[in-house]
Amino acid sequence: MMVNSDQTEDNLTLDWDASYEIIRALQHTYPAIDLDSIGLKQLKEMIVALPNFVDDPSLAHDGLLREILREWYEESTS
Repeated sequence: MMVNSDQTEDNLTLDWDASYEIIRALQHTYPAIDLDSIGLKQLKEMIVALPNFVDDPSLAHDGLLREILREWYEESTS
């Protein structure tokens, strides 16, 4: 993820390589969501809909989405 030094957390651009930042944005946008009810297709739609997401949606694959969902779950339960 390329970040300009003058960017704040609120205006960071998100791409598929920025899984931690994606998770933080998802936690902020969907604070009360039941992670057990999210499928990979829904997760991809949620990520692509994030305001600062700028990457190509077609680059997402099941392994990447599973990893993001696993990390989100771990962040939410720790």
